[in-house]
Amino acid sequence: MNESIYASWKPVLEKIMHRLVDYLENKNAEKKASTGESAFEHINYRIKGEESMRDKCRRKEIPETPESALCTIHDAIGIRIVCCFLDDVYDLVDVIRNIPGVRVAKEKDFITSAKPSGYRSYHLILEIEDETTDALGNTPGHYYAEVQLRTIAMDFWASLEHKMRYKKNIPAEQMKYLQDELYDCAEQSAALDKRMQSIRNLIAENKEEEEETKGFFLPLF
Repeated sequence: MNESIYASWKPVLEKIMHRLVDYLENKNAEKKASTGESAFEHINYRIKGEESMRDKCRRKEIPETPESALCTIHDAIGIRIVCCFLDDVYDLVDVIRNIPGVRVAKEKDFITSAKPSGYRSYHLILEIEDETTDALGNTPGHYYAEVQLRTIAMDFWASLEHKMRYKKNIPAEQMKYLQDELYDCAEQSAALDKRMQSIRNLIAENKEEEEETKGFFLPLF
């Protein structure tokens, strides 16, 4: 059996991944306790599989080594956070920026500027400092994680698009139609996100006005 491409660093990756996830879940619990609303709907996470990482090294034409997997490629740790509303995504981006020992190395806002396919999501590459020596011999070590943040609507679209992307034997004359249909679905999904955010904002404004009005009236007895 071949040696793991992560060598002795896989337990370190798992430790860092759970450190990040625990921080985010604690923030989620804090928000729910203080406001009654969650910061996110759910969170998924994984260490990239051995063969998947080796395949990525081959596609990038780089050596299949721990240095490549941990330092050149930045998604050995993957975290996906699914939120209810658009504002929740951007609020969580601010939370992530303030995680101790974490630096945002790269970010792409595919919500404001969607991909040509219609794909929307907010991507962050995080650089995490850890006391464990890394694959380049640095102490403290520097490790990476990719975080994707989406709304429920974006996640629904992306999951179905991913399943259909790999379907075989689709006639060429149908492919353009399918791509156009998927793009149109993505646009409708984005419009739904905006409408739901507007409804949420309106409810919040009415709640604030109600609470302010209560303050003007003192009980008579």
